[in-house]
Parts: sequence; structure tokens; C-alpha cells
Amino acid sequence: MGLFNEVGRFFETRLEEFLKSHPHLELQAIAEQLEEQEREAIRLRTDLQNQLEQIEQRLTAIAKDIKHWHGRVQQAEAGGRQDLAAAAKTREASLLREGNQFWGKMQGTKKRIEQTQSLLIQLQQKREEVKTKMDEMKASQKVHDDYTTSWENLDGDRPMSTDASDPLEAKFQQWEMDDQIQQMKQKIGQ
Repeated sequence: MGLFNEVGRFFETRLEEFLKSHPHLELQAIAEQLEEQEREAIRLRTDLQNQLEQIEQRLTAIAKDIKHWHGRVQQAEAGGRQDLAAAAKTREASLLREGNQFWGKMQGTKKRIEQTQSLLIQLQQKREEVKTKMDEMKASQKVHDDYTTSWENLDGDRPMSTDASDPLEAKFQQWEMDDQIQQMKQKIGQ
């Protein structure tokens, strides 16, 4: 197992290095992960809504049965049949307990639907934030490319040091992108 752990750490390290050198891919991966979580939340919400509908139907049926057996209790008591009245009361009490259980399930399911809806809204907001960050990164890259291109078109004696081939400038750009990605990760993690 030690070999597998070492290989796993090696690939994880290489992946982290690759993503650091390609921050747009890291943001894209985060966006895809958020989209998948959003799809899962939608599926869960749909399942819960179906469960709620079934529970509500069962509660309606139980309520009708309770009404029926309550009428039977009254009928038996009016007819002087205490044996039937007692059995009908037992049935009515059993249905009331069952109804209470389903009522609790209904309340729990409604709460889970609310929580899922809240999670879905959060995921959509986070996905929008990541999309905005990706758009900003693309726009920043375009502005940088336009700026570099416009200066490269000038006839000058020496090249500008803001060129992407300048190692110091590249380090600054990498540092700035890493910082932005860390901020995005922290926002997503909240």
C-alpha cells in the first residue's frame, strides 16, 4: 500500500503544480465541480418533493380512515355495542399514531427540501462567482495581450520588460493569480 500512497502523492503534487501554472484550468475544474453539485442538489430536491407528495397522499388517506372509524365508534356507542366501540376506538387510536408518524416525516421532508433549496442557491452563487472570476481572468489576459501587442508594434531600440518572457514579471503574474485562486477557494469553502 505504501507504493500506491507514494504514487498517489506524486500525481497529486504534479496535478497541483500543473494547476498552479494554469489557473484558468483550476477555475474551470471548480466550475465543473459546482455544476455537478448543483445537478445533484436538483435531483435530491426532486426526490424529496416526490416523497413529500407521497406522504401527503398517505396523510389524506389516514385522515379519511380516522374519520370513518370515528363514525364507527359513535355508531357502535349509539347502538349499545361497547365491544365494537372499543375495537373501533383502538383502530382509530392506531390510525392517529400512524398519522402522527407521517406528520413528522412530512415536517422533516419539508425541512430537507428547504435546506436543499438553500444549498442550491449557494451553489448557483458560487458558480456565478467562479464564472465572473474566469471572465475577469480572460479579460485580464486579453488586456495584457493587447497591451503587449501594441508595445511590440512600436519600433524601439529595446524590448519592454513587462513581456511575459520576463522571468520576474512572470513570477509576479503567477503570484497574483495564485492569490486570486486562494481567495476563490476560501469563498467556495465557506
